[in-house]
Amino acid sequence: MEKAIVVYTWLIKNVLWINIILAILLVFFERRNPTSTWLWLMVLTFLPIIGFLLYLIIGQDMSKKKMFKEKEEADRVFRDKVMKQEEKIKNEEYCFLDSKFLEYEDIIKMHILTSEAYFSQDNEVEMYFSGEEKFKALLDSISNAKDYIYMEYYIFKSDDIGTKIIDKLTEKAKEGVEVKLLYDGMGGRKLKRGCFDELKAAGGEVAVFFPPLIRYITLRINYRNHRKICIIDGKEAYLGGFNIGDEYLGLSPKFGFWRDTHIKIKGTAIQGLLWRFSKDWRFAANKDDFNCRTELPESKGEGKVGIQIVSSGPDSKWPSVKDGYFKMITNARDKIYIQTPYFIPDDSIFEALRIAGLSGLDVRVMIPCKPDHPFVYWAGLSYIGELLEAGVKFYTYENGFLHSKTFIMDDFVTSVGSANLDIRSFKLNFEVNAFMYDEEVNRKMTEQFYLDLEYCKQITMKKYEERSNIVKIKESISRLLSPIL
Repeated sequence: MEKAIVVYTWLIKNVLWINIILAILLVFFERRNPTSTWLWLMVLTFLPIIGFLLYLIIGQDMSKKKMFKEKEEADRVFRDKVMKQEEKIKNEEYCFLDSKFLEYEDIIKMHILTSEAYFSQDNEVEMYFSGEEKFKALLDSISNAKDYIYMEYYIFKSDDIGTKIIDKLTEKAKEGVEVKLLYDGMGGRKLKRGCFDELKAAGGEVAVFFPPLIRYITLRINYRNHRKICIIDGKEAYLGGFNIGDEYLGLSPKFGFWRDTHIKIKGTAIQGLLWRFSKDWRFAANKDDFNCRTELPESKGEGKVGIQIVSSGPDSKWPSVKDGYFKMITNARDKIYIQTPYFIPDDSIFEALRIAGLSGLDVRVMIPCKPDHPFVYWAGLSYIGELLEAGVKFYTYENGFLHSKTFIMDDFVTSVGSANLDIRSFKLNFEVNAFMYDEEVNRKMTEQFYLDLEYCKQITMKKYEERSNIVKIKESISRLLSPIL
């Protein structure tokens, strides 16, 4: 009995010491915001053993970890051109083909400095607002591939549409086309065993970003590669909000019609996506010798849309996509229209929206009417009240599930990509967005926003104040957890 007490006392003391050391590391060495730090300190203090395990799984800060190895020779040409472009813009020597680009020069320069986002102005953009049109276009592009197909998705399922894509990739690999497929370890957890065997046998390559130790369990569960990219022959590239699965075709009984936004790009901007894919592939496949043709082409595209490919993640020095959102809000002179499935703004975005509303700008935020992640949904609702008072308008999309991640500023700047307006996308997920500078793209996106409004209900202050006490309790608890949701 005495021996058991001694062992128990020893364990308790050591667990407490581990928690104290971890708490010190958390406060003094991790680059976190104060809210998140205090939340983890409380978890570690009141749940010593469980808290320590939770921290190992979802709490580690990766901001100081060098994840992506740069292959000096492969990346040098692209990076040099980006830096030369920044120097020319700074010295007023750069030739903007549209004088309106000059009005947004500060946004362009910021993205070059924070994300090495080369600015190209020769692009064509096609937009897709339903899974049916997006997957038809994607399958057609894959069918026409002659040289290579590079695909990177957060969620990939081996259901009907997923199997069609795998079969098409296998067919192209047999024809000698270079096929590389990268998916996230958590996002691919529902894949059937052996679903890529034929693709690999045909010469295709498959890599997993943060693969789980065993199914559903990984120490990096909190860090997800949320990007959705497909590049074909360097001539066409897709990015946006659609993952690979039948539900994105509107076939889920739970969600019904899936309203999302994806774009197809033709032009020099594709090089930015190639550079992003090359880094992700080298890390996930552990192949440093992969050269993803990231040199900029001498010939130009036939379009006129200005584009910067902006990516960010927990390893980034700057939260580049969030900074882009913030800059769009603070620079707006007329309107800001936002579509996001998850609305959990950090303090800076919240204040920017509040001030924009109080300044008389037309600020509208569209969110889903139904949750796919309840805690995240309730946390989002808790932020709405004060913004309603400031004049920001909120709408719930009632015609299925809204998963679109779009930002529309005034009549010229638009962002489409994988990043939600939430803390997870700002700090924990690996994201990629296209920031586009063009009146026609902006006009089409604004028209679609108005079409979506026809299927929305506005959240008025009266309606917001009438929500039940149960809902308010759910909101309060969820908001407390929002820094780690």
